[in-house]
Formats: sequence, C-alpha cells, structure tokens
Amino acid sequence: MEINQQCVVALTWILKDTLGEELDVLEEPVEFLVGGDDLFDAIEAALQGHEAGAKVELHIEPEQGFGDFNDQLVFLEARDLFPPEIEEGMTIEGVSLPAGCNPDAPRDVTYTVTDIYPEHIVLDANHPLAGIALRLSLKVEAVREATEEEIGRGSAGTGFFRIQPLHATTPGNETRH
Repeated sequence: MEINQQCVVALTWILKDTLGEELDVLEEPVEFLVGGDDLFDAIEAALQGHEAGAKVELHIEPEQGFGDFNDQLVFLEARDLFPPEIEEGMTIEGVSLPAGCNPDAPRDVTYTVTDIYPEHIVLDANHPLAGIALRLSLKVEAVREATEEEIGRGSAGTGFFRIQPLHATTPGNETRH
C-alpha cells in the first residue's frame, strides 16, 4: 500500500542535528496518522507515495519543525516556589506552576527546567529542539488504512515528539519522541 492522506505509517528513525549529533533513535516502529496531527507537514509530504520498506532522508528547518527559539518563553522564577527535589530536565505543565510565579507566564504550555541556581530556576517553554535544524533518517516499517476513530481524533495515538509532564517523569528519563 502506498502512503497517502488518512493512512497510518509505522516508522523507525534516527534524528540528528546538522552537526551529526544523535538526538533521538526510534528502534521499535511507532504508528503515526498521515493527514492528522501526528507528523510535521514536511515529513508527511516526503512520505507520500512510498511503501513499506522505503527509506527517506529529510532536512527539516526550524520553521518546518519545532519553530524558532523564542526568548519570550524563558522565565526566571524564585527557587523557593518549587519543591527541593526539582532537577534540571524535568518538565512542568503551565497549569501546575506554583502561586507566586510570573503572572505573564503562559499556563497552556509545558516548561522544561533548564537551570537551577540558589535563588532562582529557569523555566523554558520552547520545545527542546526549537531553533535547531534537524536531519531525519526514516524507515517505513508498515502502512495500513486508518480507522474511523484515528481519523476522527486526528491521531494514531502518538505525536511526533512528546514531553511528559513533571508528575509522570522520572528524573533523567524524559520521553522525547
């Protein structure tokens, strides 16, 4: 079956930055809905017409992927507002920010704790790959028709990249795919 809109593809990949540093490896196939919200438009366009077994190499600019880095989404917050066990790399849902945090900090985003200092912490709502051009080596492991349920929700159940909220994250074990 050829990949077209409203089908599900099972993919594996190696994601690198433009310097060749591996950022993510997906060794076990994961299903994504083509024509939904699971994949970037650039990836969907590159996959069109391919079949299971196809290998696709992509260069994705920031504006085609996670966007440009926005310094307006970086906030310094008082260290004492957060629990002592907070660590760099943890994520916090904006709706869960403690009272006393900057009222201008958006509540509908996920923040990553990027730095911890004695008096403050740095929260960054940019995606960790914002502003980075990416190289993606994809392999199409399988292609199938999408179910009505998948089409209705716009997803095969997995987004291209996902960051778990703080309460579901074990420090040092963040999920980013």
